[in-house]
Amino acid sequence: MLLTVAVIGPAHALKGEVRLEIRTDDPEGRLEPGTVLPTEPASAGPLTVSRLRFDGQRWYASFDEARDRTAAEALRGVHLLVDTDAEKEADDEAWYAHELIGLTAVRLGTEALGAGPQVLGVVVDLEPGVAQDRLVVRTPQGEQVAVPFVEALVPALDLEAGTVTLDPPGGLFPGLGEAEDAR
Repeated sequence: MLLTVAVIGPAHALKGEVRLEIRTDDPEGRLEPGTVLPTEPASAGPLTVSRLRFDGQRWYASFDEARDRTAAEALRGVHLLVDTDAEKEADDEAWYAHELIGLTAVRLGTEALGAGPQVLGVVVDLEPGVAQDRLVVRTPQGEQVAVPFVEALVPALDLEAGTVTLDPPGGLFPGLGEAEDAR
């Protein structure tokens, strides 16, 4: 599956450098100089990364195929892609948003009550965060709840069963226990 790792922004300076909007947690690995990346639209590429740098706030890149400002500006809005099927990573803790969206969120331990698992909602998004990402769950009542994607709150994922098991603290989901500060 092809996933976007970065979106090309405006040209920067005169020698073909562009600003990047990063969509990966590993820009240095995914955009390493010499890497050839397919693009969307396909007519813009593939592009070969010749230089990558981070100025402390933003990422910038240059491509072999765009050596001046005019060529770089023509790439604005182009998505740089990576083929995840070709990767051979054995990281069981890595998840892509497309794998999580649509999973049914169930509450930990409720199946022992004999009525089956308590459905909390459906995962509708994965929001990137500074400390950790957040699963966005739409409840049956239509409310959206952001659940920190940490093992204590998200102890299990079962892609084959289409479920994500949550152990939310009181007050995180409407109607489920008291909020911590209300006690």
